[in-house]
Amino acid sequence: MATTAIKSFFSASFPPPPESSSTSALIKTLSMIPHIEGGYFTETDRDPLLISSPFPLNPASELMPQREGFDPRYRNASTSIYYLLTPSSPQGNFHRNRGRTVHTLHRGRGIYVLIHADEEDVEYEGGGRGKRVESFVVGHDVAKGERLQWIVEGGKYKASFLLPDQGAEGQQSGVLLISETVVPGFEYCDHDFLVAEGLKVLVGSEQAEKLGWLVRKS
Repeated sequence: MATTAIKSFFSASFPPPPESSSTSALIKTLSMIPHIEGGYFTETDRDPLLISSPFPLNPASELMPQREGFDPRYRNASTSIYYLLTPSSPQGNFHRNRGRTVHTLHRGRGIYVLIHADEEDVEYEGGGRGKRVESFVVGHDVAKGERLQWIVEGGKYKASFLLPDQGAEGQQSGVLLISETVVPGFEYCDHDFLVAEGLKVLVGSEQAEKLGWLVRKS
């Protein structure tokens, strides 16, 4: 199943604690806003080249209104964003996109969890069957296997969460800043969230208990 421990390193609280002054300055400088997945984002590029959409016309989700003037028959060739996790918003919940997403690390460390919903079921260590679950660390220590760049193909669910800074073990500090480029370009109609019951269908009740904290609650 997974290769990296899947547990939160940050205490959940409501309302969440305020961002530090340095993190607030970063969010302001990059003109970021809260993301519905968790964390913050800002769109940095939307390729003006339009291509015929390779996706069905029916939306994967109707959660968010579409952009003004959007024509579902077409997509921008690509889009790019900055995406940020912080101690006050330390996780991005399970979701998938129809398009392929290229991720590039800029700062910090985190863990990504993928559910390969587009693959055949596998046998889990310890019993049970379900979709393959993969986890890995993103960070700058490539000698230890941390990733600077990673690609998630369309149709796979992904979640992410923040790891504390190296050298600050046990402290709730640091941020994870990445870029994401979606091909073809991102539209909310190509995006959907994984819900609790859907998680059980994909991985079974036992694994769903371990991963359920990464499912969006509302």
